Amino acid sequence: MDLSFSFIKSISNIYDEMIGNGFSLVYLGEFNHEITRMFTTMTESNMERNSEERSVQRKVFHVMVETLQNMNKHSDELSKTSQTGSGLFIIGKKNDTYYVITSNKVAAEHREFLEETLIKVNNATKEELKEMYKKQMKEGVLTEKGGAGLGLIDIARKTEEKLNFQFIPFDDKYYFFILKVEVSTKKIYQDGK
Repeated sequence: MDLSFSFIKSISNIYDEMIGNGFSLVYLGEFNHEITRMFTTMTESNMERNSEERSVQRKVFHVMVETLQNMNKHSDELSKTSQTGSGLFIIGKKNDTYYVITSNKVAAEHREFLEETLIKVNNATKEELKEMYKKQMKEGVLTEKGGAGLGLIDIARKTEEKLNFQFIPFDDKYYFFILKVEVSTKKIYQDGK
């Protein structure tokens, strides 16, 4: 790789974009328990340095762990060295909102079910989410990858926010699935949670 002017300019532009959007951590690669633990430790240190309330820290950690577990279990792009999922993970804060963004490949045949699930979760009221969660706990069938479908429901319940998502075609077999979850510090402070 050459350190040409255009390459350095590209890196500088990426850096400026990341800082401008409040990114504090960006990772591209495989996801496993050790990576999740490392991210939570780094984020905890960062939040403590910024004197963030414990209630905010707990919600952000919960969202981080759930989204990382979802990527580890449900990514249709497995790492070449292990059977763990791989993808992109971003955490940041802009204004009074923390956000977690994940992106991973999803097989075309899994897209419709995932999209329907996300729409159903986003359209549910607080009470409906509670009932969906209870029903899934009681009757949920494990998927072939070991999930019970609780993660997205639980994230929506805890954050009380809509799950922002998009599917971008990659090729005829895969989509990039992008999920953005927001945690409003204002809302947590107002609710006293």
